[in-house]
Amino acid sequence: MPQRWVTALPVYNEVRYVDRVLDEVRAYSPRVLVVDDGSTDGTAELLEARPDIQLVRHAVNRGYGAALRTAFAQAIRGQYQILVTIDCDGQHEPQRIPEFVAACAEADIVSGSRYLRRFADDSRPPAQRRQINAEITDVLNARLGLQLTDAFCGFKAYRVDALKRLTLTEDGYGMPLELWVQAVHAGLRIVERPVPLIYLDESRSFGGALDDGATRRAYYYDVLDRSLARWGGGDSCAACSACGEEAE
Repeated sequence: MPQRWVTALPVYNEVRYVDRVLDEVRAYSPRVLVVDDGSTDGTAELLEARPDIQLVRHAVNRGYGAALRTAFAQAIRGQYQILVTIDCDGQHEPQRIPEFVAACAEADIVSGSRYLRRFADDSRPPAQRRQINAEITDVLNARLGLQLTDAFCGFKAYRVDALKRLTLTEDGYGMPLELWVQAVHAGLRIVERPVPLIYLDESRSFGGALDDGATRRAYYYDVLDRSLARWGGGDSCAACSACGEEAE
C-alpha cells in the first residue's frame, strides 16, 4: 500500500525565499503544509496567494519549535504515514525529499546531516554555529548513546506513528534536543542521511538574545538538562560545561 505523506515547512519572515523554495518543494512533494509562525515582512501575503499549499498561521511569532509542533499535530490529524520537514531559507535541496521518505521504511526518524560526508560545493559554516553544533552533538551522543553528526539539521522525515509517542513542549530552537531525548526514551529507530552544507546568508539571525553564542549555548544546555531530568538518559548536562569554553 503506498505511503501517504506530506512535506511541512516552518516559515517566519522568509519573503526573499518562500516562493522559490515552495515551487521547488512542490515539484517533489504531492502535498505541502506551511506553518507561518507570525510573519510580518510580506511572507504571509505571498502564502495566502498560493492555492497549492495547506496553510496554518500562528497569530504571533511563537518560535521554531512551536511551528514544528504544529506541523507534527497537523500530520497526525491528517492521518499521514510520513512527515518530511524542510526549512524555507534555501539551505536544503527539495530533490532529496523522496529519498528521505523512502528511508522511513527502515527508520522512525531520518535526520539530515550536513557533516556526515562532504559535498563538492559545500559552504563553510559560520565558525561559532559549527562549534556549538559539534559540542552539543557530542554531548547528546555521550548522554544518549547515539552516533549523530548533526543535532540541529531541519531536514528530517518522521513516521507519524512515532511522533504520536512524543510529548514535545519546547517552543524555541532547542526543541530538537527535547526530541532526541524523547526519541531515545521511546526506543525510536534513528538514521542520518547526508545533505549538502549550504549557507546562502551567513549573517542570518536567530533573533533576540540567541544571537549571542554564549547565551544560545546556555539555552541549549538548559533544554537538554530539563529533557534529561524528565525522560532520563544520563547525568545532568550542567556538569558538561567542561566540554567547551564558558563563551565561544
